[in-house]
Amino acid sequence: MLNASRLIARLRRTDGTAPIGTAPTGTGPAGAEDRPRRRTTRVVAGATVAVLAAGTAAVGAAHKTVTLDVDGEVTEVSTFAGSVDGVLTDQGVDLGSRDTVAPAEAAALTDGAEIVVRHARQVTVTVDGAETQVWTTALSADEALATLATRGGDVRLVASRSNGRAEIDLDLQGPVEVAVDGAVHPVQDASGGVAAVLDGLGITLNELDRVSVRHSDTGAVTVVVTRVLVQDVTEVQPIAFETVEQDDPERYVGTSDVVTAGAEGQRTLVHRVTTVDGAETARELVSDTVTAEPVTKVVAVGTKKRPVAPRPAPAASSSGSSGGSGTPATGGGAASGLNWAALAACESGGRADAVSATGRYHGLYQFSVSTWNAVGGSGLPSQASAAEQTQRAQMLYNRSGAGQWPHCGPRLFS
Repeated sequence: MLNASRLIARLRRTDGTAPIGTAPTGTGPAGAEDRPRRRTTRVVAGATVAVLAAGTAAVGAAHKTVTLDVDGEVTEVSTFAGSVDGVLTDQGVDLGSRDTVAPAEAAALTDGAEIVVRHARQVTVTVDGAETQVWTTALSADEALATLATRGGDVRLVASRSNGRAEIDLDLQGPVEVAVDGAVHPVQDASGGVAAVLDGLGITLNELDRVSVRHSDTGAVTVVVTRVLVQDVTEVQPIAFETVEQDDPERYVGTSDVVTAGAEGQRTLVHRVTTVDGAETARELVSDTVTAEPVTKVVAVGTKKRPVAPRPAPAASSSGSSGGSGTPATGGGAASGLNWAALAACESGGRADAVSATGRYHGLYQFSVSTWNAVGGSGLPSQASAAEQTQRAQMLYNRSGAGQWPHCGPRLFS
């Protein structure tokens, strides 16, 4: 039996000097000496006499054995405390403003009671892509997601990263699915956490990759790895060149030539492109540089006036002078000083018997039969001599100018 002096000494320790069954201040759990005392019990003389009278039976009634569950860690506690608050104080369990405890701290303690403590922690959550911070007392990702499901939409817990590994301060329980790189991998035991699950599948996280946990359509917990890539993309664009014309007094009006060939320039653009699982989500222009200047095309345009051809003299009247295959009565004049060989080379390749593919044009200067007849020729131009063809061509020039040969006419003045 407990003697009276020892019983009085033990009861006096309940007045705030030290909790029953704990070490003195400074020797208990870390931080316990800084925690304010929750309750002070004072025992008056009359009560002491009553306890002495009760003897051993009173001490036996004060002792209790309770179960303490702190964030899933369950221990059996032997205590003389009279309330939940007393047990928590004895065990060095500190509570923050967001933590929960059941029964309430002030509740009276009975033998065999179960005390459940859940500390709140802050986690990162995305709801439909918008990121926010929330507090939760859930012990697992599944429990937290079930609580957050009331927010609606696509709710995910975002895993933090440490040394390239994915971590989350809420445990995974039971089987999970891992969605990564377009495939889904079932994992039966995820008790090691997100990092262990990814390591077990041989999944390497790049610097910008994101890891989140969500409920799949089937209700299972899914660990989602989102590949994020940021890279600089170079693009080369052409720069069109300009064309300018310069007057050339050495060239005849209506003629031109390219003095300087034009060349396109180049513009080099660098964009910083962000892709998420292969889809582009952002593009930022980093630089825009002209890496090759365009070359301007220069065209020389003739300004020299053409010589005025004299009017042709009327044809002399003589037998055989107006037709047949003989020599024409008129020709030469101003036309005789032009480059008829160059015109013939351009029109027919210098062949007197040349005939166009359509059969419409003939000879050195590609006369049509009607034009040939108009300048006094007969038969087919390609059957006449080269000299006659040249003379009748000069007659045509004296009458109508070089415009009769729209493409090759300028060769007469070369």
